[in-house]
This record gives sequence, structure tokens and C-alpha cells, in this order.
Amino acid sequence: MLGGSPYQGYLYAYPHKTAYRPLRPRPALREVWAGEPVDALFLYLHVPFCEMRCGFCNLFTRANPPAEQVGAFLRQLRHQAAATADALDGAGFARAAIGGGTPTYLTADELEELLAIPAGLGVDLPRAALSVETSPATATADRIAVLAGHGVHRVSMGVQSFLDPEAHAAGRPQRRAEVDAALDVLFAAPIPVRNLDLIYGIPGQTAATWQYSLDETLRRRPEEVYLYPLYVRPLTGLARRHETAADPAWDKQRLDLYRQGRDVLRAAGYRQLSMRQFRRADVPDPDGPDYCCQDDGMVGLGCGARSYTRELHYSFDYAVGVGGVRAIIDDYLRRPPGDFAFAEHGFALDAVEQRRRWLLKSLLRADGLDLSAYAKRFGTAAGDDFPALPELEARGWLTAGPGLLRLTDDGLAHSDAIGPWLVSGPVRELMAGHAPR
Repeated sequence: MLGGSPYQGYLYAYPHKTAYRPLRPRPALREVWAGEPVDALFLYLHVPFCEMRCGFCNLFTRANPPAEQVGAFLRQLRHQAAATADALDGAGFARAAIGGGTPTYLTADELEELLAIPAGLGVDLPRAALSVETSPATATADRIAVLAGHGVHRVSMGVQSFLDPEAHAAGRPQRRAEVDAALDVLFAAPIPVRNLDLIYGIPGQTAATWQYSLDETLRRRPEEVYLYPLYVRPLTGLARRHETAADPAWDKQRLDLYRQGRDVLRAAGYRQLSMRQFRRADVPDPDGPDYCCQDDGMVGLGCGARSYTRELHYSFDYAVGVGGVRAIIDDYLRRPPGDFAFAEHGFALDAVEQRRRWLLKSLLRADGLDLSAYAKRFGTAAGDDFPALPELEARGWLTAGPGLLRLTDDGLAHSDAIGPWLVSGPVRELMAGHAPR
């Protein structure tokens, strides 16, 4: 696996939702969270709506839903929040994010309704460093003003490319004028952190056109930049137009463009935090000691959100295709409020999987794996628990320093091969048995 494509999969969570299965009987949330630390949780709200379905997107979202469905969704989200608050009595939230979909698909008034939900759970939005996703088509002045007025800390916009033909080739029919207008609004607002996403590996993209998008991004000096390799995933628009077979030439193109983008951002004063994430060196890290991404829990609200305790990850059902997504949203909207007091689909993490998740969440970050923190959490040594790690060292992808395991530059470049390689056999089997829908 390590000798194959550098682009085998983006492991943004472990395990992936395709490893989840129906929980029978459904456990009550009060039981799921009993005994769990709930004083420094991450709150995630998922809005499953967009103005368009981009060709590269495999996220859980519906394009252009009926207006009444948005209102019904917000009502159900309030019911789910109330049931969750009842089950997690006294919960405190250290971090918060709203994603999707595109949360700013909602109107300004609907965004006010949406932002009242975390506030109703006692979340101090500015202190929780709330992050919200937006898009060029929906980052209008009235919507961004609502976000700024509620103390939103970070707004992330997927630009993907500053060249219209490239954006269209990636399956996003946007116009440069619309992108520039949205960026003018975003960068005029009192938002502490602005993130811009770019995609490399688009058909027809060259080193010169990639450099153009990088230069246009740096002209704005955003606090953060994410560089994403293009993937052609099942059931997406691009998958209907392009082959998904192995393509060594495309792998080389993506790897070359990644290294170009990484070097350009570093030279411009950005710190690399992971394969994808870069933060301007003068911008402080919002992740303080009150939240630990490896260990602290996450509460997800919305039919596309997942929740984490140490021993159980749970969510609603998962789909990518239009029919499957609509069926899950419709099911969510039909549920009586009492249904939200239970977990539906999930994956139970035993001690072995908890260790593996900690390893993955640490190793795929530039900071690496703190061996003493691992030993303190689990009472074992990471090297003993994962005896295959020297294979990464042998490839020059991993360095072992005093108390630390860290990916090298080449290791970070191969994160999308290393992550899937570290998936356990049982999780891999469950993922392979998932029927895409």
C-alpha cells in the first residue's frame, strides 16, 4: 500500500463513517455519555444544504432544497439540541464549528436562527473560536455581517481556483467576478481568521496556472490556506465524467503541484500544520490547553454530523448520491423529538482502536506524536503498540526524536497513503463492506 499511489484517501476522521453500522438496540445518549468528561467538548453543527453540488464533492449535502425544508431543518436542529443538552447535563464547549454543505446557503435571518442554537447550549461563541464554512456565491454582505456580529472567529471559503476554466473543470461553475466580490466582503469584515481553500490536480492545470492561484491567494494574505488534492470519488459529478483507475501521471502531477504550493506558502511566511493546512506565522494557534483533539469529545448536531465519545462514534446514516442524501434528510425531518435522545449508527472503539485513533490524529499533524502524552493516556508505548512504524522510517517518511514521532516533509506529502495504511483490519473490512449510496 505504501508503494502505491500517494493519493489513496483523506483520513480526516477515524474511523470513517463507512465503518459505522446500525446500533441495535439504540443506546440512549445519557448512557453513551455517562462517565465521559464533558467539560471541554467540541460542538459541530452540520447544515446539509448548498447552492450547487460541486463535481468533486462527496460531502453529505443537498443542492437547492425547497425553502420550507430549510425551516423544517432548523426546527429539528433545535429539537436535537434540546435532547442532547438534556443527555449531557452540565456540558461545556471549548470549540465550535458549523459546516456542511454550506451554512451560508441560509439567509441572514436563518443564520440568526442557526447561531442561536449553540448560544442556547451555553456556548460562548467568541471564546469557542467558532468556525463557519462559506462559498463565493453565498458570502454576501448581510450574511457575513451576521457571522461577524456573533463573534465568529474563522470563516473558510472554498475558492478552489482563481481561473474560471479550472474551476469549471473541477465541477464548480463559478465566475471570477463573483469570487472577487465575495473576498472583498470577507476581508472587509472583522473576522479574525479567514481561510481560503485551493485544489490542485485539476485537469488542464499546470505549474504556471497553479502559481497564479497561489499568487492571487497570497495577495489577500489570508490567515490560513488549505491545499487539497483533487480526488474523483464514487457517486460524484466528476466520477460520471472521468475514469477512477490508477493514474501514475496524475499522481506525479498532484505531488509536484503539492510541493510547489507548500514551498510557495512557506516562503511567504506560512507554517505547515498538516499536509493540507497552512497558517500565517504571525497568527496564534486557537487550540489552547482546554481542548485536546485526540481525546476530548465532540457533539454533532444535524443529520450529517457525527459525535465522538472515547468509546463510541455515532451519527445518522451516510450517503453521497442525491437519492440517498434526500432520503436521510427526509427521515431526519420526520423524526419525533424523542428520537434524538438515542444514537442511531456508530462504531464502538475498543482499547486498540482508541490507541490507533490517537496515533492517526497525532501523526498526520506536523507536530507529530508526543510519546509521553500517549504513554500517559494509555499506559503503553506507541512503538510497542504499532510495531510497523519503522517501515515509515525506512522510507524516510518518519523521524523519531526525543519523545516525539514526526513525519518528515516527504512523509507529510504522503499523508494520504500513510493514513489508509494505518487503518486497522477490522475497520478496513467494514469500510469495504459498505454499499455506496
